[in-house]
Amino acid sequence: MKEEITKVKEKVSKELNGKNIMAVPLIQKIVVNVGFGSFATDKKNQEYIFEGLKKITGQKPAETRARKAIASFKIREDQVIGAKVTLRGSRMQDFFKRLVSAVLPRIRDFRGMPNESFDGNGNYTLGFREINVFPEIEYKKGEKQFGLEIVIQTSAQNDKDAKKLLETMGLQFKKEDN
Repeated sequence: MKEEITKVKEKVSKELNGKNIMAVPLIQKIVVNVGFGSFATDKKNQEYIFEGLKKITGQKPAETRARKAIASFKIREDQVIGAKVTLRGSRMQDFFKRLVSAVLPRIRDFRGMPNESFDGNGNYTLGFREINVFPEIEYKKGEKQFGLEIVIQTSAQNDKDAKKLLETMGLQFKKEDN
């Protein structure tokens, strides 16, 4: 794994015009997040979501809880409203490889990730409407579907450097029309 990181650092360094190899951006962590939404009161579906996240990431999800009560959404304070997994190190690398090589090619009519999903600080967010794009999850008729959000946090200072890093690591972006 260290050899792969070194190769990526060298490639990104060349593309960013020979920056110091220690100043080259890398992925710091990947956060996979699911909000329960209408499943907030349904324990069976919550367990299904927790199991799905565990299969995808290889790590036990943490509960996210409501900070305050919101009556119009029927949410009480400290109620479980979602689940998230923070991946670092080798699990993060493995997840990113699977995302690029197995998950994104399974999306119908995939033409690349949108360029607008950067946050201005070098982090990239992508969302999926269904969890079925992951090969670990089997679709069963009658099961409710849920989406998830993936945030890739990099050490890049700007979106341009983060995009170069992610492209070098295999993430495809839509071609910009000039």
